[in-house]
Amino acid sequence: MNLAETKVFVVSAPSGAGKTTLVQAMLARFDCFAFSVSVTTRPPRAHEQDGLHYYFRTEAEFRALIAADAFLEWEEVYPGRLYGTLRAEVDRILATGRYPLFDVDVKGGLNIKKYYQDRALAIFIQPPSLERLHERLNKRGTDSPEEIERRIAKAAYEMSFADQFEHVIVNDRLEDAIACMADLFAAHLNATFV
Repeated sequence: MNLAETKVFVVSAPSGAGKTTLVQAMLARFDCFAFSVSVTTRPPRAHEQDGLHYYFRTEAEFRALIAADAFLEWEEVYPGRLYGTLRAEVDRILATGRYPLFDVDVKGGLNIKKYYQDRALAIFIQPPSLERLHERLNKRGTDSPEEIERRIAKAAYEMSFADQFEHVIVNDRLEDAIACMADLFAAHLNATFV
């Protein structure tokens, strides 16, 4: 499988909408995918491991990777909080003969979609409402009240980009969202192999 004929699968959403949970469910259901590990400058959460959840780097290290043109896409999501997708990570996945599955923020997803064009399936995960998103971020317990408010304001902006994705899945009931995404992935995989 080479880059020219590879389909990539992109899942994007505002923070707290459930994209990581949905991506993990797809990785458990389909063995043809490999998770694309992103690079970030944010500190790891208690359960996160370097190289498994993210590649955790300092801002100076991240900026050196930018200067070396190592990223397929990158963005400063919040001041001092950079996220990006390494070209080498995509190459690593392709070398295994599997499809890259990206769990990225909205702008990152649109940048990957722009790069791969019709070889990308881009799915937007939408929370049922900003109020429910606020509840989810509070329950997650990983962010300060100020950080949650900043994420909610950003989510309202990010939701305006939903129509630029091929599919929008409203994650109201997790089981329904998983079933919907699995059906979409299966349909696109079947089309790829026909």
